[in-house]
Amino acid sequence: MKFQRSMLALGVAALPLALAAPAQADHEIVFTLAPLNDSGAEATATVAANEDGSLDVSIQGTGFTPNQPHAQHIHGAIDDADFFCPPPSADADGDGFVATEEGVPQYGDVLIALTTTGDVSADSGLAIDRFPVADAEGNLDYERTLPAEMLPEGLAESLTQLHIVQHGIDVNGNDTYDLESLGESVFAASLGVKGVPEEATNPATCMLPLPSSAAKCSAV
Repeated sequence: MKFQRSMLALGVAALPLALAAPAQADHEIVFTLAPLNDSGAEATATVAANEDGSLDVSIQGTGFTPNQPHAQHIHGAIDDADFFCPPPSADADGDGFVATEEGVPQYGDVLIALTTTGDVSADSGLAIDRFPVADAEGNLDYERTLPAEMLPEGLAESLTQLHIVQHGIDVNGNDTYDLESLGESVFAASLGVKGVPEEATNPATCMLPLPSSAAKCSAV
């Protein structure tokens, strides 16, 4: 089953958005996104809070499932730093992979869906037709300015407490998301979206930026 076909059948609409010219950055965080679930993916994300309250988000990654969309979100809780990337022990069902629903208690709920266009709220967490698609070599590039009015209050001031998590792994090595390897996504089904492969929603990368660790994150 081709995942892209199943998601397009859901009719999730892409909303056009005219992006304003980037404002001068007031505070910038660089995230190193490390592999989860032996995905082989990794990325660097730069998030800059601008004087007008907007956020510039830039992500460059490699090792992703080629030609497939990759959901990506800012997770956590504003003014609460008690979140972290899930360890292997978070795999509660013992299938060898940390699923989204198993990781959420560690890295927190979706605050921002890093879509390419339109809405960025948690309601767009599964809007797969509006997430970036990795190229034929598995490279993923993302650039977007998120206007202040689309962001939760206090988000820009809490950047060092948040995660960026990217999703989508290819367990059986056939360069697509299907139901044959891990079955249907429990997380998507819990939201009323049927037929989504678990491969598509399982986390591929994650990082909580800690200013005290220069190898993991840097604040400018």
